[in-house]
Amino acid sequence: MFFERFYNADLAQASYLIGCQKTGESLVIDPVRDVQPYLDRAAREGLRVTHVTETHIHADYLSGSRELAARTGAQLLLSAEGGVNWRYGFAATPLHHGDTFMVGNLRIVVRHTPGHTPESLSFLVTDTPRGDTPSMILTGDFVFVGDIGRPDLLDEAAGGVDTRFVGARQLFASLRDQFLTLPDGVQVWPGHGAGSACGKALGAAPTTTVGYERALAWWSPYVTRGDEQGFTDALLSGQPDAPLYYGRMKVQNRAGPALLGDVTPLPELGHDDLRAHMDSGGVLIDTRPRSEHQAQAPQGSVHIPDETTFETWAGWLLRPEDAPYVLLARDPAQAETLRRRLWMVGLDDVKGFVTSPGGLPSAPAHPFPAPELPQHAGALILDVRTKTEHQAGAIPGAQQRHAGRLAWTLDTLPRDREIVVYCQSGARSAAAASVLRARGFRATELAGGYDAYLRERDAQVV
Repeated sequence: MFFERFYNADLAQASYLIGCQKTGESLVIDPVRDVQPYLDRAAREGLRVTHVTETHIHADYLSGSRELAARTGAQLLLSAEGGVNWRYGFAATPLHHGDTFMVGNLRIVVRHTPGHTPESLSFLVTDTPRGDTPSMILTGDFVFVGDIGRPDLLDEAAGGVDTRFVGARQLFASLRDQFLTLPDGVQVWPGHGAGSACGKALGAAPTTTVGYERALAWWSPYVTRGDEQGFTDALLSGQPDAPLYYGRMKVQNRAGPALLGDVTPLPELGHDDLRAHMDSGGVLIDTRPRSEHQAQAPQGSVHIPDETTFETWAGWLLRPEDAPYVLLARDPAQAETLRRRLWMVGLDDVKGFVTSPGGLPSAPAHPFPAPELPQHAGALILDVRTKTEHQAGAIPGAQQRHAGRLAWTLDTLPRDREIVVYCQSGARSAAAASVLRARGFRATELAGGYDAYLRERDAQVV
């Protein structure tokens, strides 16, 4: 059996290629939209992608299962569990609890494991030439290393009302009746790692075992003693803010993401083309380091630096309806890489790239130091950290608005006074303030964020 994990560190997202080397058939589980890495890896191993599936309708990234099936002719198999409201809107072979399919000599058994979402599936894998004992389970967002998938995303980002309580009960039952009935030695390969917003305490290790989670996971004692209410209370407390783009991902993934097909290279635009796109309401994505953007911020630009957070912040701060987009990048190779990273969160309408913002008005956007905060009396102090960070300590009078909710709630912010934006150390606030400035708000930033505020406050006490 061939097995490989593909991991996107920004979204903490894992997908998998599993192949039978004897027959040359292979299965991809939870692919991302840029499917070329799976095709390349399968070809190097002499495998054909013959089957494609996913564990559930994803919320944090745009799925590539439809794209990969179209590119390869592979059989697309998707969950038909969870009720009519959770059926995919495009053609696929339906999967139900207890179904079995073969990928060469590999037997894949489908387990319906709802809770994180109603249609969630897990896949139990047996390498039949080695025997009838399953060797691994692919759990998606059901069981993580040290944690389980949160059941409140539908309420937080997709318009649900109190679905979290139903989801928590379903998770409890899935753990009791499906997961904990497996042998201790079965390897667990989840859909996310540490840093994902799909749970609150995910471990950094790529894999675990049923036995390890049975012995050490926080949820195991609750399930073992049948304490559903205690489990629900512990599960729902302290969950991180859900970015609002998750709702859009759910809708697009259920309906079927648009196929990318043959992609032409991203063109380099001249200054006249850039100005034309900006005049039509487009957005320049400034991917330079923070210091360069703040030294001269182009008018109408949103600052999302080319770092490990690029996909996440793009999903947080940009909306497809605000397109077209133009990338400010240093060269064609960087622009093409960033374009493909935007595909992850369904931002496809990128018209081209520029290597300088020449021709656009620009101005410094330097943050001000913490000792100058009293000079900004009358400003709205906007905390763009998570609600748990805000509850742990905040600047007095600050309004909390997670950066991943900002672009959808601009009409609730004042345009007639200054908005001072801060986060913990300054990275998130730089990006969030650029969104506000691009939309005509008078936004400034607190240098060094809340950490700098605390140092200044403590110095004043001394």
